[in-house]
This record gives sequence, structure tokens and C-alpha cells, in this order.
Amino acid sequence: MITGLPLAGAELEALATRLKKLCGAGGAVKDGTIEVQGDHRDRLVVELVKLGYQAKRSGG
Repeated sequence: MITGLPLAGAELEALATRLKKLCGAGGAVKDGTIEVQGDHRDRLVVELVKLGYQAKRSGG
């Protein structure tokens, strides 16, 4: 799950699509949160930092 992004609507959907394609996984956008299926945390953090977001890994 990716939370806390300063995006909404179409921008959030576009980022979710990009991240899901990067991981080759499914997922959804729900209540301002991007959900990507599977354990792709490290890859997602790297991509978000590359896009200019402050990202950190959380969870186990």
C-alpha cells in the first residue's frame, strides 16, 4: 500500500497504473491509497524516489 501522496483523481490513477506495470502486478486505488498486489516494496520505493517523492519502506 502506498499512502500519503499529494495526488488525487486521474493523477493518482496514472501513477498507480505506472507502478503496477513496473511490478507486473495487479492492484487498485482506494480512498487515496494505491494498493499493489504482492511484495514489491523495495522496487516501489526506488521508483517513487526516482519520481521525486520522499518514500520509505514500512512494514515487515
